[in-house]
Amino acid sequence: MNKIILIGNLTRDPELKTTPNGYSVCEFTIAVNDRNARRNQQNGQDSAQFFRISAWRQLGENCQRYLAKGRKVYVSGPLTARTYQANDGSTRVSLEVTADDVEFLSSRNDDQAGGYAPAPSAPAPMAQNSGFTAVETDELPF
Repeated sequence: MNKIILIGNLTRDPELKTTPNGYSVCEFTIAVNDRNARRNQQNGQDSAQFFRISAWRQLGENCQRYLAKGRKVYVSGPLTARTYQANDGSTRVSLEVTADDVEFLSSRNDDQAGGYAPAPSAPAPMAQNSGFTAVETDELPF
């Protein structure tokens, strides 16, 4: 079984293309931060892995419509390693995922600086006829 699960941020806006057969394919790249603190501190900078993502047909059209640079996404699908010759003549490897599933973890309203929406305000008081009683959090045993 070849399936990888990734959570990362788009490094650029997605590009939607159409194949000669009329199929839509959306391509974008995500950066997945390394959670291992030792590796992150080696050069004094964050370490990340970059994955090229291809999403086909309706999934690709939705990615192009709702995603943008910096947005956080969940992607799952098979992983393929492709080798290519760089301009300097060296052989490099590109990690590519054909997306089976893409979930948008950032909303369109997220602020650009942090990528997170502001914390919700306090919940509105419940209506008396709802059958529930409002409880203060200080009264909870946990």
